Amino acid sequence: MELSLFLVFGLVAVVSAVVVVVQRNPIYSALALIGTLFCVAGLFVLLRAEFVAAIQVIVYAGAIMVLFLFVIMLLDLRREEGRRFAPGRAQLVCGVAGAGVLLLLLVVLAGNATIAPARGSLTPETLSRLGNTQVIGALLFTDYLFPFEVTSVVLLVAIVGAIVLARRERG
Repeated sequence: MELSLFLVFGLVAVVSAVVVVVQRNPIYSALALIGTLFCVAGLFVLLRAEFVAAIQVIVYAGAIMVLFLFVIMLLDLRREEGRRFAPGRAQLVCGVAGAGVLLLLLVVLAGNATIAPARGSLTPETLSRLGNTQVIGALLFTDYLFPFEVTSVVLLVAIVGAIVLARRERG
């Protein structure tokens, strides 16, 4: 059952990620990205990382994608649909060559990879007793407090920048 769920989530995530890249309409691309994010959250649930899955759905598939759609609607990208970009021969050759190099690197790295579980300071018994959410919360507000606060400041600056740009365009 777990293997079949993994295969379904993985296949749908890959297909919707490809749709994100090849879709010309930005709204359809954003909706396909939401599908990808939900499938990744399903994979996190299969890994017994329920908190990370919930954050994936709430923060990324919810808030960030609403922000993306808001920006797409604000920019009114429909007027750009009339213009089509035709890549030149050099761009096509460079793209295919880059994809080939990337595929070669992935094959080499996958061949050299050793699969070993990461060892943390907590045992599985401690995690099952405390719970994933409590352990993540304790680490987030002790060892990783500074990066957490820096992230909140960066997000605040991004929000203020988006508001300033939107008001400047309208006014």
